[in-house]
Amino acid sequence: MTNAYKTRTQLAVEAIREKILTGVIQAGEPLRQSALADELEVSRIPIREALLQLEAEGLVEFEAHKGATATRLAADQVHELFELRALLECDLLRRAIPNLKIDDFRASERLVQEMAAAYTNNSAQNSWSDLNTRFHLSLYEAAQRPQTLELVQNLLVKSDRYIRVHLALAGGVDNAEREHAALLECCRERHIDAACALLQEHIERSAQEIAALLK
Repeated sequence: MTNAYKTRTQLAVEAIREKILTGVIQAGEPLRQSALADELEVSRIPIREALLQLEAEGLVEFEAHKGATATRLAADQVHELFELRALLECDLLRRAIPNLKIDDFRASERLVQEMAAAYTNNSAQNSWSDLNTRFHLSLYEAAQRPQTLELVQNLLVKSDRYIRVHLALAGGVDNAEREHAALLECCRERHIDAACALLQEHIERSAQEIAALLK
């Protein structure tokens, strides 16, 4: 969707979300509606609506007498988010693999290649993380489980900030890219059990490394 067709609220959601995910807005930092409205050149109404949507995504919280703040990173939240991801994503992958077509594999392969290229530029953490989300979703859409897919998309949004922290502080891209390539190959060969086991290991390892960074 181009900016011309997006509402002011949608544009505000995307702008504020990106500031939180990239660390421009730090965890725990107050989100002043008037300042955001001035910066984004909109009224306070779409800012308020945007903050409510970001609260639903887990990126913003409202506190009494403080208003909205960017949520803090927490190791216990990492474990819960990534355990839910492993549970739902493995189920989607198991259902999707028999339905994946040649064009699906080509699209996923392009994303793997774009991830490899993305990490060589200055915006690596942002672009690589976005591509990582798209890669995972590209393998699940063929499951034809729209409600579960929507839940996974929300979990991926909530996980994204943690993944970017992981990239910034510990790298981890080499392992992830090897695992993505191996996962894609298992899917191509229709090795369902092996693919699901690899996906679960991939998600659990990421959670352990991120949680260790936050302690």
